[in-house]
Order: sequence, then C-alpha cells, then structure tokens
Amino acid sequence: MSAVRVETVNGTTVRSWSGGDSARGLLYLHGFERHPGEAPFLQRLARTHRVVAPEHPGYGESNGLDSMDHVLDLVLHYRRFVESRFEGPVDVVGHSLGGMFAAEFAAICPHLTNSLVLVAPYGLWIDDDPLPDPFLLNEHELRAAKWSDPEGNSQPESSLPFPDGEDPNAKLYDRARNMAAATKFMWPIPDHGLRRRLPLIRARTLIVHGADDNLVPRSYADEFARLIPGAKLASIPGAAHLPMLEREDEFGDVVDAFLG
Repeated sequence: MSAVRVETVNGTTVRSWSGGDSARGLLYLHGFERHPGEAPFLQRLARTHRVVAPEHPGYGESNGLDSMDHVLDLVLHYRRFVESRFEGPVDVVGHSLGGMFAAEFAAICPHLTNSLVLVAPYGLWIDDDPLPDPFLLNEHELRAAKWSDPEGNSQPESSLPFPDGEDPNAKLYDRARNMAAATKFMWPIPDHGLRRRLPLIRARTLIVHGADDNLVPRSYADEFARLIPGAKLASIPGAAHLPMLEREDEFGDVVDAFLG
C-alpha cells in the first residue's frame, strides 16, 4: 500500500510518498530535478522497507526553504522529519542532490542512520575534474549528460501532482521552482564543506555510480568511497546519472544485496 501525505513538521509543510509496511524504515531523498513519485524502484524498495520519500523544501508542495541558510538547516529539518515518521534509525538512500543531503545527514545524525546508499551524489568538487553546471546546460546537453542512451530514454512524469495543476503552465513553473531551490545548495559549486564531514560517517555505505554518468563522473564516486570509512562502490554499466530508471533491475539487485 502506498500513499501521498502532506503534513507539518516543526512549522514546515512536507509532502511525501510512502509505501511498504515493514518494521525497517527507509528515507529516500530525491535528486535536483524533481521527486520521482510512485516510481517502480521505490515500490521495489517498499517490498522490504517502510519507505518514506519526502519532497525537499522548495520543491512541489514542500516549503521552508526561505528559512534555511546552510545545508545544516536542511539536515536538521530531516532530523525532525525522521523523528516524526519513524521510531528509530533508518536506512537512507539519496540520489544526486539528495545524495549530498543523505551524506550530510549520516555524518551529522549517526544515531538515526543504519545504512547509507549514495546514488550519483553531489557535494564534492575536484579542481582537476570540474563538474558541468547543470543549470547552464540546455535541454539537449542535459539529456546527453544524464542518460547513457539519450535518445532511448525519457524521464517519466512524477505521479505527484503539480501545485496549481489547473494552470497550463504548471509544469514549467514547477520545474523553475525546483531548479531555483537546487541552486541554493549546488551553485556555483556543490561543495559546502562535505569533504570535511564524510570521514565522520559510521554507517555502512554504498556508492552507486552509473558508468556513463557525465554529470557526476567516476572520479567523484571514487572520492566519496575514499573519504567515507569502509565505503563500497558499485558501478552499473549502461547507466548514467539515473541508474534507478535506466537500469532498474541492476540497480535494485545492487541495493537489495547491500541492504540485505
């Protein structure tokens, strides 16, 4: 059974998707473009976990971004959210921008983190291998960077409705809001000191990298794995920045095996 829920946590409105009835909790944090909604990979995770996947502040119907001055404010927001929705520590899976948030959460809230899965995470900067700026890429360039097969893949629509969905421009407005929210943590570079905090992570950690990712290349996955004690790295062939969509079965097998 799955459900979409809108609630108030410490004065902040949060919309989330949830599924599964296991005693084992899982927090999923989405990427910089949008929440995936009731995606098949989330439904697969919900076979073994009670999955809760919130929209980030500033995305969709979730608010509170204006009161956040630093990524620490965002982490404390998710600490309150986890404490309100779960009875103890959870597995944390984060993709892209959500991977940055998940790593920060694990470093700052170790008592709430069982295992950690970072999928194509942002959060670092390597001078010798600078990241492309996703906010400056045109639609064609972004598609080429985030898909292994740009012509054969299209990102599915989220099942979560757009705010003001009756407006014919609702989709455009929603994307503009989402991207503006992402810039707060990713622009001009997504390095807010996470490098110094990654060695503090004590949770079992898996880094998942799409072998053809041209948004967050392999050197960044290697650096995350080097900085987090005991971290494992899994590279998925035939996938780029969205391995959970492009190679759904392979992604599910790797994550299921790690989470046990």
